[in-house]
Amino acid sequence: MAISLSTSLMPNTFQSNRNPKHLLTRVLLNQPSNFSLKHRENENKISTRRSPLVASTISGSTGVPSSGVSLDTADSLDTVKVFDLNGNGIPISDLWKDRKAVVAFARHFGCVLCRKRADYLASKKDVMDKSGVALVLIGPGSIEQAKTFAAQTKFKGEVYADPSHSSYEALIFVSGVTTTFTPKAGLKIIQLYMEGYRQDWKLSFEEDTVKRGGWQQGGILVAGPGKRNISYIHKDKEAGDDPDIEDILKACCS
Repeated sequence: MAISLSTSLMPNTFQSNRNPKHLLTRVLLNQPSNFSLKHRENENKISTRRSPLVASTISGSTGVPSSGVSLDTADSLDTVKVFDLNGNGIPISDLWKDRKAVVAFARHFGCVLCRKRADYLASKKDVMDKSGVALVLIGPGSIEQAKTFAAQTKFKGEVYADPSHSSYEALIFVSGVTTTFTPKAGLKIIQLYMEGYRQDWKLSFEEDTVKRGGWQQGGILVAGPGKRNISYIHKDKEAGDDPDIEDILKACCS
């Protein structure tokens, strides 16, 4: 579907690029304009990796709560470490061992769509607080990237880094060009730029993010108390695939 936007209505970033399609390609794929097609094809080949762990049920893009994940998957998360902003590593399942938590997984710390996800969830933090539910965001990247994200967004919840991307692999979040560069994601990015959100290009072009192509998708889960108690999981089918906030609140706070 063709999209026509007046340059007078578009953010400065669009005006400087003069080509919204060019900007969307760079935002979604996180690549410089001279990034080679051959490298993208190579990244696409490795993006089909699969973990031997299988989630029992997941939500669709509508955010319908699931009945959880397999016990094998839940147990495997004990071996997955994430790092707080002080560099302390902890098993990811410790985040909900003694409490209930809403845990959001970002595409990467520079992603404009993930900055919207952070605000989207933080807007309901008062409801979560009243129910004793923690709000957590995890990103695939370094501790320094996580610190930058936290400082830029002023995210009201806890922020953790997963440098090895092991939590994404254990939970079998999807990754690939076809899940990243979609018409729906493109329209959402245009909307977010017009709302004032911006991609952090410095974070987006750091070595690990570029090497993996920026094609990783995330998700949202509700878990705890108890390491094996994962009551809801939404796996993004494409970039920007946020579930209905009411479904999340129903899972965590009802």
